Amino acid sequence: MGVGRQVGAQPTSPRARRAVFLDRDGVLNRAVVRDRKPYPPAGLEGLDILPGVPAALDRLQRLGFLLIVVTNQPDVARGDRSRESVDAFNAELARRLPLDDVFVCFHDDPDGCDCRKPLPGLLARGAERYGIGLERSYLVGDRWRDIAAGQRAGVRTVFIDYDYDERRPEPPADVTVKDLSAAVDWIESHA
Repeated sequence: MGVGRQVGAQPTSPRARRAVFLDRDGVLNRAVVRDRKPYPPAGLEGLDILPGVPAALDRLQRLGFLLIVVTNQPDVARGDRSRESVDAFNAELARRLPLDDVFVCFHDDPDGCDCRKPLPGLLARGAERYGIGLERSYLVGDRWRDIAAGQRAGVRTVFIDYDYDERRPEPPADVTVKDLSAAVDWIESHA
């Protein structure tokens, strides 16, 4: 899949399913922030679901959205974490939250995969697996890579701004909010 190609550019059936694609760390669970830069928790002991997340996800489900996590976990490719520890973290997150699926990119930038955000491969795989109409769907993320992947996939994008010391989404997201509850408010008003 080429950079900049919109995977959701073709019209889909009005009966196509709708989804909210969610980044993991910083959207559902607390990211570890050092020097204003976010990192994933080291393991299950660091799993801290952010306030308001269960209620926000329940609202999205009641609105008829599938809830699909799309997360980059390059620490596996870097040798800092095992795939099994990331899988265990995701399984526990899915046990605690009403998620429909979790799609993970275990690669790092030099690997040249199509699934590492900012490329839209994870969203494309979710859309294919679940018959999702991307133009009827949303992505919520807290980093520029999330927003770029959503834009390339053709979904509406919601940026949770924690004022990290890193690149900002460019072009900007459809909306910038302070947390997942505010993201759901915006999605509900535009769905």
